[in-house]
Amino acid sequence: MPDQPEEKRGSAGPRAIAETAARLTRRTLGKHGFTEAAMVTEWPIIVGSLLGEASMPLRIRFPRGERSGGTLAIRVASGAMATQIQHQEPLLIQRINGYFGYAAVARLSITQGPVPRQPRHRPPAVPQLTGEQEQDLATQLRDVEDPELKSVLAALGRHLAARR
Repeated sequence: MPDQPEEKRGSAGPRAIAETAARLTRRTLGKHGFTEAAMVTEWPIIVGSLLGEASMPLRIRFPRGERSGGTLAIRVASGAMATQIQHQEPLLIQRINGYFGYAAVARLSITQGPVPRQPRHRPPAVPQLTGEQEQDLATQLRDVEDPELKSVLAALGRHLAARR
């Protein structure tokens, strides 16, 4: 049909960055056994911020022909952290497998070495409002009874008012 425009490859509209990143990193991470980029990118979320800052996953090796029950190699920054991870191995394996939804890891292999520092995300500064803006915000939130909800809504209101 000559009246309809041809569809171009790759012009399906906006795509999630995670989808593109997964496609771009699949080959490199796959060489180290990581079929999921999230094992590397979300390591601090999976194991907790303290362990996540002092350790990093290096590779995962599966038994021949399997995609579960693997050995996850982890690099840690210090001997003290290596000892802590050894003691928490069953819990860490449970958290990793729970995150991915299947028994990907059966054991950990720990080595000591330098771990790159993760950039710390600072929370944005609390914007300063004028007295009139603060009064207006307090008036809008006066009927909210839950103190936690009121605090969150007040912070949101301050940020929105400061953007104007």
